[in-house]
Amino acid sequence: MINLSGSFNDNVTEEIKSRCNIVDVIGQVVSLKRMGSNFKGICPFHNEKTPSFVVSETKQIFTCFGCGATGDVFEFVKKYYNLDFPGAVEKLAKEYGVEYTNNHREDSRKELYYQINREAATYYLKSFCQKANPGLTYMLKRGIQPVTLKKFGIGYADGEWDSLYRYFMSKNVDVKVLKELGLISESKGRFYDKFRNRVMFPIINTRGKVIGFGGRAIDDSMPKYLNSPESPVFMKKNNLYGLNLSRQDISKENCAILVEGYMDVISLYQSGIRNVGASLGTALTENQAKVLRRYTKNIVLSYDSDSAGQAAALRGIDILFKEDCRPRVLHVSDGKDPDEFVKKHGRDAFKKLVDNSLNFVDYKISVLRRKYNLDSYEESIDFLKEAAVIFRNLSPIEADVYIKKLANEIKISENAIRLEINGNNTQEEFVTHHYEDEKQDKSISSPMLLVEKNLIKLMITDYEYFKMISQYEDAFKSSYGEKIFSAAALLYKEGKELDIMKLQDALEPEEVHILTDIMDNVQFADKEEQVLQECLNKIEVENLKEKENSLLMRLSMADEEENRETIKILTEELMDLQRKKMERGK
Repeated sequence: MINLSGSFNDNVTEEIKSRCNIVDVIGQVVSLKRMGSNFKGICPFHNEKTPSFVVSETKQIFTCFGCGATGDVFEFVKKYYNLDFPGAVEKLAKEYGVEYTNNHREDSRKELYYQINREAATYYLKSFCQKANPGLTYMLKRGIQPVTLKKFGIGYADGEWDSLYRYFMSKNVDVKVLKELGLISESKGRFYDKFRNRVMFPIINTRGKVIGFGGRAIDDSMPKYLNSPESPVFMKKNNLYGLNLSRQDISKENCAILVEGYMDVISLYQSGIRNVGASLGTALTENQAKVLRRYTKNIVLSYDSDSAGQAAALRGIDILFKEDCRPRVLHVSDGKDPDEFVKKHGRDAFKKLVDNSLNFVDYKISVLRRKYNLDSYEESIDFLKEAAVIFRNLSPIEADVYIKKLANEIKISENAIRLEINGNNTQEEFVTHHYEDEKQDKSISSPMLLVEKNLIKLMITDYEYFKMISQYEDAFKSSYGEKIFSAAALLYKEGKELDIMKLQDALEPEEVHILTDIMDNVQFADKEEQVLQECLNKIEVENLKEKENSLLMRLSMADEEENRETIKILTEELMDLQRKKMERGK
């Protein structure tokens, strides 16, 4: 129904055309003879005895006056070798030494990696569940119940050196792929399992795909936690542990609690604190903040209270603030992590900590207070100067509230603080205003025409619009547009209401960014019906233009003596098509 060819960089296709000659490409499989300025041969697409297949070297096109096949070199390769457009580009690029990226091939490769990771997760799960093992014993001692272990798909990598390797070899899986996914390692020509004698935590994205693993050593092996390396399907900066299970609870609670480790997530989830996730052992990234922002603006950072945890919280605050989130910070009392705290004190006590968490301004000020001795005149001045930097990035209303609060606490005039914030800091003001300007313009460039963006916004707005758009085969030319449409079509099969969260979960990160851009920046000003008709009309006009070009191409190559009747038919078709274009005002 929708054009699956996607869109390729024009530079790539033009480079291929500049390097290859259509006569040479077709001449490899069709016997061609020069007839005047063109070449002629038996059409490879239908049975014929008299040659009606013509190739123009000057125009770099072919046409058949018997079956009507016509097009450029890409169209011939597609049709002759039974390929889609990406496949045709790949074949010609390889033959003529042109480099390019095949998104469709990349998608197939990723799907293979997902399947192998899922198979590994199943293998680890069976090792964990089917017989007594140190991994199960360890998790039960940590107080994790069997139902929770099953929910998170916890597994066990046994202590043997190559059990997983032998398992995959029995299934004829390419060892290079296993190494790339970080499941297998190699030393001196020998292959062995990367994860051994570890509790295995499968990392699952919001699309339900296993993208990697975290392994917790049961003995004294180091490192204590070993994670999968980054791969085509696993990038730490784009994912959060546990979000595949907790995202709906995060939306329901309108709050996400971000912790440091796998066990913190699992323990809190088991206790009933289910709006939780972890940042996979890395500092919070912009992409992770964007993912969280899809579900809520309210993020509570629950990190260790040591200096490293404090620094991580401060970095996380700034990243979340830039993504228009409202970050808060809590530190578990007694220096315990969330896992230990919730087991000792229970769900309600932890929820109280969340309720009493500090908003990001109060937290930053509290960190500053510990940095300076406010009984010292000199240090008080330094403290106020740093506080002014914090206030400078707030809205005028927020800044006013905190200026009054701070002035009252340390007994200094509000005006002095305001002067420190707004004084001769022209450079910093420029940076702040420049940053605000960037925040205002959140539109991102994407390989999509405006008509595609409009259609996507319309179809996710109303099921009736979706039904109308789905009747047009060539509505989406770009691979991104096609993928977003296909994901929406699957969700609309479940009902007439589209769950945007589920749609985002079904897409890759780059596709989510494009969808978010469309939702945020494409506006219709209550003229949806008019925009829809204009878009559909544009699609029909473009289809008519393509047919017109095809007819003109065939007519330009027709021999007036040999193809007299064909020319008459083609001319009538062309006139009818041009009449339809005129009716549409084009």
